[in-house]
Amino acid sequence: MKNILMSAIIGAAFALTANGATAQTLNQVKARGLLQCGSNTGLAGFGVPDAQGNWTGFDVDYCRAIAAAIFNDPTKVKFIPLSSKDRFTSLQSGEVDVLVRNTTWTMSRDTSLGFDFGPVSYYDGQGFMVRKKLKINSAMELSGASVCTQQGTTTELNLADFFRANKLKYEVVTFSTSDETIKAYDAGRCDAFTTDASGLYSERLRLTAPDDHMVLPEIISKEPLGPAWRHGDNQWGDIIKWTHYALLNAEELGVTKANVDEMAKSSSPDVRRLLGVEGNFGEALGLTGDWAYRIIKHMGNYGEVFERNVGANSRLKVARGQNALWTKGGLQYAPPIR
Repeated sequence: MKNILMSAIIGAAFALTANGATAQTLNQVKARGLLQCGSNTGLAGFGVPDAQGNWTGFDVDYCRAIAAAIFNDPTKVKFIPLSSKDRFTSLQSGEVDVLVRNTTWTMSRDTSLGFDFGPVSYYDGQGFMVRKKLKINSAMELSGASVCTQQGTTTELNLADFFRANKLKYEVVTFSTSDETIKAYDAGRCDAFTTDASGLYSERLRLTAPDDHMVLPEIISKEPLGPAWRHGDNQWGDIIKWTHYALLNAEELGVTKANVDEMAKSSSPDVRRLLGVEGNFGEALGLTGDWAYRIIKHMGNYGEVFERNVGANSRLKVARGQNALWTKGGLQYAPPIR
């Protein structure tokens, strides 16, 4: 009986090792000296390169925050632009270590693609944009309209569900890339354009006459956006999740990029644990004790990341809304570090 039990234990341990053997992402990233991050092909406020190849955006800052936690250097990231069609195969194949490019967390993606999804970094929802001259003030007035959208995204299904549920007729006009879709809308090939509301504000900036267009008030879906990584590497998943939680806890505790050094002297147990002054929480992630300090020192807290990229201090001017902290009426809430 003892031998049988021992064999069972060894077999279970072997199975666990085998399942995780091909997924030692942190070790691979450290050995490479670089985080490979799947990013958008270009979405203002979230992920876009300039003429010199310098990337900026909300999602970009998340990749940089992970790199800061690992290397104490947010520049140690290679951004790999991926279309909606290619993003999942690139993650599955190992071309990228993590996917951070406005990807909706759904049940089918979570259970059938071999991925894990992290916390929701941005609560979004699908909306519509129309020309002001059409005098349309509600999505319920879109019956008979032609609607431009992108193939290979959740927007196609949401669009069909909305019009079917409300017994409205419509014509869908699809394109393979976001660039083609917004250009077609700008050229007048459809009456309305639909995507996540964050994308609507971003893409409106690319139109010939942005002020001639408006975003309708209705939100027709839940689009929880966040990072995704391959099944089988719990340590890597913990690093991605706790990068987000560190950003949120920092904002809630009043720790900013500017005051993080002073806050490290705080007597608050929550602040001291966050910044690695007390405890060994970084070591549990396979990182250094000051992992969260590194993130905040280089990138700031969640509020700072939000405001400079998509919020009040950006061109998009998106209100915090659901992405406010739970203490301010929003949905953003982080588990404690303890």
